[in-house]
Amino acid sequence: MKKETACNVSHGFRRAAIFILAFAISPNTYSAPKGLDIYFIDVEGGAATLIVTPQGESLLMDCGWKRDDLRDAKRIHDTASRLAGLKKIDYFVTSHFHTDHFGSLSQLVELIPIGKFYDHALMQESQEYDKKLYPEYLKVSEGKRQVLKAGDTIPLKSGKTPLKVICVVSDGRGIPTPVGVGAGVNLYCKDAPMKAEDESDNAKSIGLLVSYGDFEFLNLGDLTWNMEHQLVCPDNVLGKVDLYMVTHHGMNTSNNPVLVKTIQPTVSIMCNGARKAGFPESVALLKSLPSLKAAYQLHRNVQTSESENTDKALIANWDENCQGQFIKASVASNGKLYTVSIGEKGKPRKFPAE
Repeated sequence: MKKETACNVSHGFRRAAIFILAFAISPNTYSAPKGLDIYFIDVEGGAATLIVTPQGESLLMDCGWKRDDLRDAKRIHDTASRLAGLKKIDYFVTSHFHTDHFGSLSQLVELIPIGKFYDHALMQESQEYDKKLYPEYLKVSEGKRQVLKAGDTIPLKSGKTPLKVICVVSDGRGIPTPVGVGAGVNLYCKDAPMKAEDESDNAKSIGLLVSYGDFEFLNLGDLTWNMEHQLVCPDNVLGKVDLYMVTHHGMNTSNNPVLVKTIQPTVSIMCNGARKAGFPESVALLKSLPSLKAAYQLHRNVQTSESENTDKALIANWDENCQGQFIKASVASNGKLYTVSIGEKGKPRKFPAE
């Protein structure tokens, strides 16, 4: 009896050990719940922002330049497929029809399928836009295109932590009702200066507010000064945000101080180029914000001094001839905390979602 019992105990230990080992080597065992990931892909002064949800859905806003070497299309595809594990991009949003924002689209769809396309309007010949590339856009989006208006939402699936993507501005019209936390009468509007009316397609840009739990992210494309003013004056409809993609690559025809001060971002990310935008006035404005804890740039502006850029540690690409490092924001599954890191090996910095 003792012998049999010892044998049984030994057998039981072996089974337990195998069970524990199987769990230890399984890549999916005890993995942390998925949160929301946002990749700011370097397209050298254009814009490409990839959002990947906990449910594995994706939204890409803008896609950089069309080039013979497919640089921007390949960088987006690598990020989407290799890093994010995507087989397709569910939604593509063209903020506006300038070359650096939708140029690589016809190349990108050859590398990865795109499910649905959003833009601000069916363009007319009299309007200002890239007329050479626009027919390519109409061709690849045929039968899958929809105009996105202020107040519309993009139907990404929401899980336990609420997720919402709402269009706050499109085709020169802002959302009329408050959508952000902290919205209300805006004291910054008093005596806020205006600029000459912008007749370009920049002023027609689509802007998205992404909410995930307590976390909020604002991307206004290349929206310009007077339209930014309209979004927060006389009433602030946006509220405060955690993460702000610096508008228009950090140009001084955008980033109206009344908007930037009103939304009180905790972190900013500037999708500039080594020789495109990243204007000293915009950098100085961000540095002056009491709310801001970190101001990231995709590139050092090589045309200005080091002091007129952000901290070196927060610049993804210091040298002009770079490999195109991205910046990534990852929001915890409960939407209460997020990290920001540079490239695949950068050390994440933690920030509370407020």
